[in-house]
Amino acid sequence: MSLSEEDLTVFYVYILETIAMNGKKRFYTGYTNNLYRRWNEHRSGKGAKFCRGKKYLELKYFEAYTNRKEAMKRELEIKTFSRKQKKELINSIYL
Repeated sequence: MSLSEEDLTVFYVYILETIAMNGKKRFYTGYTNNLYRRWNEHRSGKGAKFCRGKKYLELKYFEAYTNRKEAMKRELEIKTFSRKQKKELINSIYL
């Protein structure tokens, strides 16, 4: 049996909360294999266009996967959630 680099990689699905200059709060959902690097990309304006120009970004939630396909599947699932469902998911880690 041979291992590839992807077999040893952890993939993260995450939710950021953004606050626009007008005060409107929104959630952004994404996935990455390096949560720290991706967080810094978002904060520096080099991440997703959705997060650029926001006055505030906060990492609210993340899940870890050992398989890219499963992480992508979960990202798409979370993106279909309503704001209320995303809040419930975020709050579930504090119970």
